[in-house]
Amino acid sequence: MSELALKLVVPVYNLEGESVGQVELPAVFKTPLRRDLIRRAFLSAFTARLQPKGTDPLAGLRTTAESLGVGYGIARVARIKGSLRAARVPQAVKGRRAHPPKVEKRLHERINKKERRLALMSAIAATALREVVESRGHVVPDKPLPVVVEDKLESISQTSELKKVLVKLGLWADVERAHEGTRVRAGKGKMRGRRYKVPVSLLIVVRKNDGIVKAARNLPGVTVKTVGNLSVLDLAPGGHPGRLTVYTVGALEELRARFPVEVIQK
Repeated sequence: MSELALKLVVPVYNLEGESVGQVELPAVFKTPLRRDLIRRAFLSAFTARLQPKGTDPLAGLRTTAESLGVGYGIARVARIKGSLRAARVPQAVKGRRAHPPKVEKRLHERINKKERRLALMSAIAATALREVVESRGHVVPDKPLPVVVEDKLESISQTSELKKVLVKLGLWADVERAHEGTRVRAGKGKMRGRRYKVPVSLLIVVRKNDGIVKAARNLPGVTVKTVGNLSVLDLAPGGHPGRLTVYTVGALEELRARFPVEVIQK
């Protein structure tokens, strides 16, 4: 029997944390783990958001300073006229930069479409591997992975209700881990709108947003994504696969339609 012919069945939980049935995982969860491709796809998606930047080509050069030449017992750097203060050179105050950033620098790492798709499939499959999820540092509940919840989860619109559901599912401990790990950033980023560094916690994958995004946006480290917007950036933060993920039944059906068996076998 081929590996794709094997059935992966996990329990389905209701909002009370009780098992109410079973569901067969889509074939995409049988994709082999490819850490190299996941890393490349992450870097490609991450660098695509970077904005090229450069300096003014004449910065530090708007001066009439000239070198005095040899024979004066001083360095042959450009001097401001009427004084001996150095100018223009990199080591001088208000001089040019030795190696300024250039807009011509290639920031975006390109990746083939098929490689990106395979990386996404592999990152999805990694959410079902307990040893990979635990290696990321998540507090994993004593349940088969991934955790699948009924579609009523998508209609929760209050944070207090979502917290009760996560507590009953045994997932709240990982949110507390992210809260305890939140710290103030070192450096000037504190003054530029990114004061805190928050560890990554749960990823909730839904078919549609009926209020779940509003309920989860104030929970530290928790991200909500629809299947259509799912990215390696969400599934493998930092390029490391195995994020603790919760799927709704509808999201699994969307994945089944998006990644049929024919796509997996290619």
